Amino acid sequence: MPALPRLLAATLAVAALLPAAAHASTSMETGIGDDGVLLNGPPDAAATAVSAWAALGIDDVRIFAQWQAVVPANGEVRPPDGFDGSNPDSPGYDWSKIDRAVSLVSAAGMRPMLVITGPGPLWGSQVPSRGNIRYKPRPDLFGQFARAVALRYAGAVDRYIIWNEPNLPLWLQPQNTCKRRGCTPYAPHLYRRLVRAAYPAVKLVDPSATVLFGALAPRGESQTKANARTRPLAFIREMGCVDSRLRRDRRGSCSAFKPLAADGFAYHPHSIFRAPDDPQPQPDEASMGDLRRLERTLDRTQRAGGFVHAAGGRFELYFTEWGYQTRPPDPIQGVTLTQQSRWLQQGTYVAYKDPRVRLLTQYEWRDEALGKGSNPLSRYSGWQSGLNFADGRPKPSLRSFANPFFVSLPRGSRRALLWGQVRPGLAHVVTVERRRPGTKGWTTIRRLSTNADGYWTLRQTVSAPTQFRFTWQPTDPYGAADGPVRASDTLRVAPARRLRRG
Repeated sequence: MPALPRLLAATLAVAALLPAAAHASTSMETGIGDDGVLLNGPPDAAATAVSAWAALGIDDVRIFAQWQAVVPANGEVRPPDGFDGSNPDSPGYDWSKIDRAVSLVSAAGMRPMLVITGPGPLWGSQVPSRGNIRYKPRPDLFGQFARAVALRYAGAVDRYIIWNEPNLPLWLQPQNTCKRRGCTPYAPHLYRRLVRAAYPAVKLVDPSATVLFGALAPRGESQTKANARTRPLAFIREMGCVDSRLRRDRRGSCSAFKPLAADGFAYHPHSIFRAPDDPQPQPDEASMGDLRRLERTLDRTQRAGGFVHAAGGRFELYFTEWGYQTRPPDPIQGVTLTQQSRWLQQGTYVAYKDPRVRLLTQYEWRDEALGKGSNPLSRYSGWQSGLNFADGRPKPSLRSFANPFFVSLPRGSRRALLWGQVRPGLAHVVTVERRRPGTKGWTTIRRLSTNADGYWTLRQTVSAPTQFRFTWQPTDPYGAADGPVRASDTLRVAPARRLRRG
């Protein structure tokens, strides 16, 4: 049995007696990630948050297993004498925060998902004398750490992500090697070596585990300096050693290329100021509105031999971080509170309708606290994409998050698609209603049953500006009524006017 604490083993045993968590969809699960709450906040606040997540129908909870945070002597140039990084029971390892988080999530009937990531300890760098924990981590030592994580949590965790946002210098350095003639990519090739070390280390411990690679941030910049952020699609091509036309490249760092293997592709399709169906203008960047662009790059790189899917076929997509920052509190990177609520719902629909998307993870639960001082760059440097403000007050998105609703009306068409979900999962009866301008009451269009995961769709002709909503009766796990009738957001759609001829 893995070296789990008695408390974790006990809570897992309790979880086995609880009803199984209701998944959002057979094709898409719903996740959440907030390590500030789960790992670094007060234990009672973490327990309260986990209970709320379960009540919202969350399936998966992303948890960081950060190398530097659990190993001894992380600021020294060499590890303590006798320390064995591949053995989770080696003296000096401190798993207490991750143990508690995995225990809480498992006991609530949700799936813990671990990100095995750096930055690592200083002694894990290839050049520890630089004093930079992000600089050139050693793949062999990282592979040992990945093995220790898998040994510690096998039986409690069955999904792992290798590194977080390796295309950003915040997580991996250098991004490029720069000389007088310019810069050449470095991080994608180092990351490939990190995955090639960590993937087999996890799979040897738990062959049935799902191990994901990628977890890329959606935007970057021109590669004119050593630590410029790398655009994600360029990172994918370099990682798979293909050129800009997606053909095999055997030059430079690709001369001795060996492809990495994985079970799925993780990604962070943040749309920032754009609606979820609005594509990025930069062709090497990809947000929620660029899924075809992302999939094309991934597929053609795979076909060129850049990646190997361990089970064959195309890589499914796991969106392990997604959200919108809001103003308030962030006047620089935020959208309005109403936009956040509407766009989170629309984004759920955009992801749901893509059959390759397996997971959509809300980031975060609660805004990070604002920085001190008057400098906007430092004051708003944290993330403000929570469903709640930092002081715990709910945003409008909290009310709509568990029951997303979206109406799609293509330009020039009068045939609308109404789509929604009732979570937690299981089958529900919903009443779809409409209201015309100038009227006060709602008219029932249709009463229908959701599928087993709470989803429903309805086609409806729209001949004039119309408001739509749906209502439902919450039920307990046994199907009995449990609370007053609830209503979704109200959405207004209007068909385009037809131009008169002559």
